[in-house]
Amino acid sequence: MLAKRIFISFAIEDKTLRDFLVGQSRNEKSPFEFVDMSVKQPWDSAWKTKCRTKIKGCDGVIVIVTKNTKNADGQLWEIRCAKEEGIPCIGIWGNHDNRPTILPDELKGVKVINWTWNNIANWLKSLD
Repeated sequence: MLAKRIFISFAIEDKTLRDFLVGQSRNEKSPFEFVDMSVKQPWDSAWKTKCRTKIKGCDGVIVIVTKNTKNADGQLWEIRCAKEEGIPCIGIWGNHDNRPTILPDELKGVKVINWTWNNIANWLKSLD
């Protein structure tokens, strides 16, 4: 099975969580693997165009959901973009202590699951 091309959407304050997720996928015991296509540095003025191109080339988008999400304009735009492009999205809770009480409108219709290897692996398998 080829690794899925996955865009990871995250608030810049949650960069450590994104790094952890990418590291987790590289663990030899991990039941899943993917190619990380997330934006790793702020774009210039054309970032939305570049970002849309990246998202369109992916099999799915994993959204790391924390209390930072509601104020992360770039992340909220990435979620809207993925929906507009018809790219499957799943949310994962960043951590138990940092869950927002209300999800932003951009996450309406996006299932948010607990961050476990099995949950992520099952979602990636569903992209076949």
